Amino acid sequence: MTAPQPLRVTEPAPAVAAVPAPRAHPRLTAKRLLDLGLGVALTLASLPLLALIALMIRLDSRGPVLFRQQRIGLAGQPFQIVKFRTMHVLEDGADVVQATARDPRVTRLGRLLRLSCLDELPQLLNVLSGEMSLVGPRPHAAAHDDFYSARIPNYLYRQNVRPGITGWAQVNGARGATPLLSDMQARVDLDAWYVDHASLALDLRILARTPWEVVSRRKAC
Repeated sequence: MTAPQPLRVTEPAPAVAAVPAPRAHPRLTAKRLLDLGLGVALTLASLPLLALIALMIRLDSRGPVLFRQQRIGLAGQPFQIVKFRTMHVLEDGADVVQATARDPRVTRLGRLLRLSCLDELPQLLNVLSGEMSLVGPRPHAAAHDDFYSARIPNYLYRQNVRPGITGWAQVNGARGATPLLSDMQARVDLDAWYVDHASLALDLRILARTPWEVVSRRKAC
């Protein structure tokens, strides 16, 4: 089987110039209070699980427990996302290959963590720091942002809000790998809809739907 090739941008498409720079929305106090209150509660409640997963990663494969990678957040600001390590490699920078089904880079434990979305739990730290929200468009690797923003005209519109651990796209089935450009376009369209309709009520609705989405679909987060 041919190994997946990294995404590389050679010549930016002209459409990029037509995309307006993301505009930072004013901080919504209620949303931030929800992030802080629920974020602290979830972090404290999951401490035993976090410790258990960290130990299992140590026993399962060589490498660090946590994986950090540069992502792009609100108004194009870069930050380091924190996840449990699920692969034998720690890719970052210009060449980042999307994970695929039966990807040989994924560890035995990593496969389970990705299907259950438990690898995302450390991102609660990103939420508490204000780099992410509980709900918002999922942040992609910076290399993927370069690739897709050159090919999808409304791609950068998703950066008008803080990225999230879960989002409108994820509870509507648009999560996991995006092997076709149309797959990413469908996700971006859902993210754009969220940007236009974001509210505390919608966030609560998405949070309520997320556990069912995780257990009912056999796709990585």
